[in-house]
Amino acid sequence: MLNNVRVVLVNTSHPGNIGGAARAMKNMGLNQLVLVDPVRFPDPDANSRASGADDVLSNARIVATLDEAIVDCTLVMGTSARDRRIPWPVVDPREAADMVLDQAALPEAQIALVFGREDSGLTTDELQRCQYHVHIPSMPDFSSLNLAAAVQVLAYELRMQGLQREGAPTKMRKVETTAVFNEIPATAGELEQFYQHLEQVLVEIGFHDPQKPRQLLPRLRRLYGRVHLNRMEMNILRGILTETQKAIGVKAAGERRP
Repeated sequence: MLNNVRVVLVNTSHPGNIGGAARAMKNMGLNQLVLVDPVRFPDPDANSRASGADDVLSNARIVATLDEAIVDCTLVMGTSARDRRIPWPVVDPREAADMVLDQAALPEAQIALVFGREDSGLTTDELQRCQYHVHIPSMPDFSSLNLAAAVQVLAYELRMQGLQREGAPTKMRKVETTAVFNEIPATAGELEQFYQHLEQVLVEIGFHDPQKPRQLLPRLRRLYGRVHLNRMEMNILRGILTETQKAIGVKAAGERRP
């Protein structure tokens, strides 16, 4: 769906920013880069900052004017950190992503996200060629973002909303090597054995007095119950209890060493 979304960089002065923007695009699944009258490109600094997104750079299209970059676009959004004299529809990055994805699903749609110069952004004339202005709500007294960072913000919002629309997960779970076993929840019986072992050790180290329990064990049950222990975690805790008993000279079965 994002194949018809292009990032347009206008009159970029530093090639490193072009490379950084390319990297941000590839991170989030965008591949169309259009450069309007770049000051230096191609350039080794661009490839260095791209960090593996060289294909985005090599396929970048270079044009002389913004009009050439957006001539076939059905939706054009320009980024701006400054207030303008003429009121214009303004959206934040999340709203912009929603609108872009709606448009991208239409037949023959082409969308442009336009970013201006590092020092001055887009001119008023350039912004007037955009149907919407995108404002990233940064701090008012320090609102200007690095070019690649601004591209990253919009590309990230597109990626997140795209995944959500597809019903795909937006976060990756860490999987341990023995994941199948590790993720099996501890049974009620295993938990009960753990609680008995825990109580035994707490008594042996003098932390718990069965004659004056003071709700210690119910509170510990509630604590561990909130965690939803799996079998690997249970084995770790039981191992800690066993090693504690060894350290104080008590066998795991609770018998005193001779």
